[in-house]
Amino acid sequence: MNAVATLPTTHDEDWRYADPAALAALAPTALEAWQEQVLAPGERRAKALVLDAGQAGLHRVRLTVGKDARAELFALITAPEYTRLEVEVTLAEGAHFEFGGVTLGGGANVQEFVTRVVHAEPNATSNQTVRAVQWGHATGNFLGRIEVVKHAQKTDAAQNFRAILLEKGAAANTKPELEIFADDVKCAHGAAIGAMDEQAAFYMASRGLPPEVARKLLVRAFIADAFVEIAEEAERETMLERAVAALGEAAL
Repeated sequence: MNAVATLPTTHDEDWRYADPAALAALAPTALEAWQEQVLAPGERRAKALVLDAGQAGLHRVRLTVGKDARAELFALITAPEYTRLEVEVTLAEGAHFEFGGVTLGGGANVQEFVTRVVHAEPNATSNQTVRAVQWGHATGNFLGRIEVVKHAQKTDAAQNFRAILLEKGAAANTKPELEIFADDVKCAHGAAIGAMDEQAAFYMASRGLPPEVARKLLVRAFIADAFVEIAEEAERETMLERAVAALGEAAL
């Protein structure tokens, strides 16, 4: 088979919102470049990463989380070119996966998170919080899939996506999927896409804050939801400040 034929296109469901030109330029080997991580039973591991101008492209992470272990991944995408972070997680009994992601950008680029969380054993939990802030003609995407196998009772899984579009040309897409074969579970998802709350911005400006500062504070508070579970306060603040710095004066 021709290697080029194996490249994904926007006709593939998991790539439907991607940048077609960027997909056509992918090397087939990029699809095989998974970063594999295995967490031992009871282990706790957390990572925060920023995918900026130097980290554009396709990133794939595969996590196997052992019994009663906890994996936390927080990501900020600000790259001005097509950037996609894929995360596949398999949870053992009593394990937990926490994901917080933010896409933030303008221009005409596409930024996206794609997750697949498999609850393979009972009593595992997962939570995913994704925020998008886009302007210009940029697009922020979140495709999140939760799978609960037949015997994975007492699963508790949730995912939440919200987007602020700072200009009319910007866009956001979400595609939540729940595949549940157990009957004693809690699984939930939610999504909301809209413009900035101008009333809140006006209220803050009426109290003496310059309008652009008021709007920047509102954006900061909006994306903070995705990073609230970062245990180290300094690291949490660093992620927020890097997001605000990437925002600049865009559409404010």
